[in-house]
Amino acid sequence: MRLWNVCLVILRRIVDALRDLAPIIIVIAFFQLVVLQQPFPNLGRVAVGLVCVIAGLTLFIQGLESGLFPLGEAIAQAFARKGSATALLAFAFCLGFGTTVAEPALIAVAAEAAEVAAEAGAIADDDEVRAAYAFELRMVVAVSVGTAIVLGVLRILKGWPIHRLIIGGYVLVTAMTAFAPAEIIGVAYDSGGVTTSTITVPLVTALGVGLATSIRGRNPMVDGFGLIAFASLTPMIFVLAYGMVN
Repeated sequence: MRLWNVCLVILRRIVDALRDLAPIIIVIAFFQLVVLQQPFPNLGRVAVGLVCVIAGLTLFIQGLESGLFPLGEAIAQAFARKGSATALLAFAFCLGFGTTVAEPALIAVAAEAAEVAAEAGAIADDDEVRAAYAFELRMVVAVSVGTAIVLGVLRILKGWPIHRLIIGGYVLVTAMTAFAPAEIIGVAYDSGGVTTSTITVPLVTALGVGLATSIRGRNPMVDGFGLIAFASLTPMIFVLAYGMVN
């Protein structure tokens, strides 16, 4: 009976994955066959890739619900019971830093930024210099996300209104944009988007919800969410500041 229930859950996940992917599949098929009027190149490989995507999405969603979400909530509740704000804030920073520093999208953006900076003459056109520039950029973004999670946790603990912090942050970004070097502005804005990875988002969201659930007087729907907004905002501030200083 248990095996049957597991099979039903997996089947339901596969159906959900197909439903989620259906719009993009329909759009691609329509434009390829109707608008471009061309057959799919390497149809066999495309079909195999689609099956892999469906399987990966199915396992990923199941893993989130079975492991990452409960883990994040359990850690938040354990810290709340422990009553150590210092330990909680240290964990929040390490979580944000650790999940960001190895983010593939950030590594790619930092490497591309180093290449463009070298071509523009902003840094020396040398492998070591480019690698150092990319590494520094990754560290700046990782520290910024760690700081963002700390700020988000403090907001939950103190009950600060999120809209004031977000509005103030974007006002600061706008003001800094006027003074930052033109070549760093686009990189700074992009860094805000590449930090919210598939691991960071569920863990951080679960941390916020679990913490808000554990603290008396906090509403998980009102106070538990918003950490990801800080994780998208602070990298822009930190990278703009990095460009202004260097």
